[in-house]
Amino acid sequence: MGEKQYLKWYNKVGYGSGDIAGNVVYALLSSFVMIYLTNTIGLSAGIVGTLIAVSKLFDGFTDIFFGTMIDKTHSRLGKARPWMLYGYIGCAVTLVAIFAIPVDMGTTAQYAWFFIAYTLLNGVFYTANNIAYSALTSLVTKNSKERVQMGSYRFIFAFATSLLIQSVTVGFVTKLGGGAAAWRMAAVFYALIGLLVNTISVFSVKELSEEELREGEEKKTEEEKYSLLQGFKLLISNKFYLMICGVYILQQLYGAMINAGIYYMTYVLKDENLYGVFSWAVNIPLIIALVFTPTLVGRWKGMYKLNLRGYIIAVFGRLLVVVAGYLGSVPLMLLFTALAALGQGPWQGDMNAVIASCSEYTYLTKGKRVDGTMYSCTSLGVKLGGGLGTALAGWLLEFSGFDGKLAIQPDSCIDMLHFMYLWLPFLLDLMIMLVLSLMRVEKANEKIKAEQKAMLAKEQEDGDGSGEV
Repeated sequence: MGEKQYLKWYNKVGYGSGDIAGNVVYALLSSFVMIYLTNTIGLSAGIVGTLIAVSKLFDGFTDIFFGTMIDKTHSRLGKARPWMLYGYIGCAVTLVAIFAIPVDMGTTAQYAWFFIAYTLLNGVFYTANNIAYSALTSLVTKNSKERVQMGSYRFIFAFATSLLIQSVTVGFVTKLGGGAAAWRMAAVFYALIGLLVNTISVFSVKELSEEELREGEEKKTEEEKYSLLQGFKLLISNKFYLMICGVYILQQLYGAMINAGIYYMTYVLKDENLYGVFSWAVNIPLIIALVFTPTLVGRWKGMYKLNLRGYIIAVFGRLLVVVAGYLGSVPLMLLFTALAALGQGPWQGDMNAVIASCSEYTYLTKGKRVDGTMYSCTSLGVKLGGGLGTALAGWLLEFSGFDGKLAIQPDSCIDMLHFMYLWLPFLLDLMIMLVLSLMRVEKANEKIKAEQKAMLAKEQEDGDGSGEV
């Protein structure tokens, strides 16, 4: 008999659409905030990078805080949905604020404006929204197949949104007249779309009752009672949580280098519009892979083999991008970029299901449910990896002698852009592949369950035997 089904197709699609809202924020910020600040506002790439890095010190602990708060929330909407709903209002406001820096302010005030808005967006509002959204995977269904499907729908919408924003934003800003006012108008437009879609996503699913979530499990009255510090200890004692955090951070570093490609297209390939073309080569194969991920997970009886084999393809593809880049062949770069993205797709699709398995591992080994706290790795990875990746891009550009006022950059900057866009993504994919080779959380859970079942059977046998004369 198969697992109980909890969701209709429209619940899964509605849930997945929530990543339109998330990527309205993330794609616009990660792809264009640096070039907006350096080439429109006129700020230093190095100083901006440093501010982003310092910002991470302020919001480094908010992930676990909000995860713990979600676990402790009891409301009419459930545990996660209130945080997802109200957190996005702050996301919309602070996103607009980042792209609305007054051009007539003093330079120091402009840096302060950016730092405050960026820190509030990442450290508070995006964190609350994103962790809650990810945690819903564990709170609206107990069916592992449905969780994989939810992840696939989610990231199909995510990559489609990223593709659209990366493809049209440069032209959109130009049509709005260019300059700071055009960036502000574009940010307002995107924020309003995100606000609408996030609200629809919140009300497209309903969280299971706590009784149904605990059905079939031994009742433990003290199970949910743990402090923030205890929650942190539960997470770091789970080796698979640490692996997932590591992969997430490496992925976001990878994404930051790919997003720095707008500089590569502008100053190396001499055509900033190629950034949108390469976005198609990245996102379309990812979407194709996501469509087939649930089927492949079933065929290969789990996620481990699929994820590892996918990243072997990704590493090979990025190595060929390096070769094509030095050959100066844009068509070959596009082809091999697509190959690498195709290999990265499965992990994107089943990542939430892997985190759910990771949460189950904590329950099996520690006897505590920490679903919301466990999903802090999603926000933690996005913030640390994405933020530090953007900061690193700024530092490397500054170190190379980049000047946003120059139409032609020095040779040292061109060499750095080759390193950032060609070599770093290859090395990061290689590291991800190595971590995924150790991600055997499904096997670990099966082993623990088998041991517990055997122990229970032995206890029952001993109990039956003790009554014999």
